[in-house]
Amino acid sequence: MPDQKVTVAIDAMGGDHGPSVTVPAALRCLARDPELAVVLVGIEEQIASELRRHRTAVGDRLRIRHASEVVGMDESPALAMRNKKDSSMRVAIDLVKAGEANACVSAGNTGALMATARFVLKMMPGIERPAIASALPTMRGRIIMLDLGANVDCTPEHLLQFGIMGAVLVSALEGREQPSVGLLNIGEEEIKGNETVKQAADLLRASGLNFYGNIEGDDIYRGTTDVVVCDGFVGNVALKTSEGLAKMISTMLREEFSRSVFTRIAGLVALPVLNAFKRRVDPRRYNGATLLGLRGVVIKSHGGADRFSFEHSIDKAIREVRNGVLQRISEKMVVAHEDAA
Repeated sequence: MPDQKVTVAIDAMGGDHGPSVTVPAALRCLARDPELAVVLVGIEEQIASELRRHRTAVGDRLRIRHASEVVGMDESPALAMRNKKDSSMRVAIDLVKAGEANACVSAGNTGALMATARFVLKMMPGIERPAIASALPTMRGRIIMLDLGANVDCTPEHLLQFGIMGAVLVSALEGREQPSVGLLNIGEEEIKGNETVKQAADLLRASGLNFYGNIEGDDIYRGTTDVVVCDGFVGNVALKTSEGLAKMISTMLREEFSRSVFTRIAGLVALPVLNAFKRRVDPRRYNGATLLGLRGVVIKSHGGADRFSFEHSIDKAIREVRNGVLQRISEKMVVAHEDAA
């Protein structure tokens, strides 16, 4: 539904950069999507000042909702949820709860966002735990991986629910009717892994999903499956390891091409290829993790996101609303419970 009107509540104060990133990113999204409306949530004076810098005024499609508090990036999630009820993060989520916005986007404290969103919006029927799901680049395109850190300890049933939600997300956003689902393990054989993973594999195999089976770490970037399922401990370690590897490769390439005059010349010759490679794996293009399982669309942007990166988080929220991700997950969970009964 490309012409569906969508309202996104943006935590304008969240992240390392606050309004200097969130406001211009929102303005760029508004400029190219005439059916988009944005509510910038945060300290009104700071948001208004940033709008003046961009010579933009509030109107029918752009509003400011004042919130007097800001959740710090290193603040305790429990304390932030309990003591800062007028934070930009909380108010943005409240707008989704009240139906004044279709989605919330924040680059703020991940733990506080997850705790607050779960408390305010509640879980969808049939979903016990929310999961952080994000896209990653592969040799074949992209995959969805979850959970990336919301749940350190998971039961087999939780992993099954993650598989269902991940498959629905890929189907909705990528248009794939039967996306393949892989369970991240220490080997492909059914006998590998701990009891939780083994039992999860049995549940996934009987679920009606297009379950590929166990996959290993190198399958993630091969693009062996469309969805990769794991608990939050494993998923977060894999994600952070990947980010570190990407930075190391980038640093080493720069060092090698700057060693001498000859390598600098070689670097200039190879520049078009290097730039194409950089665009292909640019993490900013994959920014925006979905907090799946909630009764509302909530997107978590990387805390250090720049304007380009934060735009992608907003775009992801819009796409999830327009493609009915929440409704699709709800319908799939009903079917799953009927099959299990």
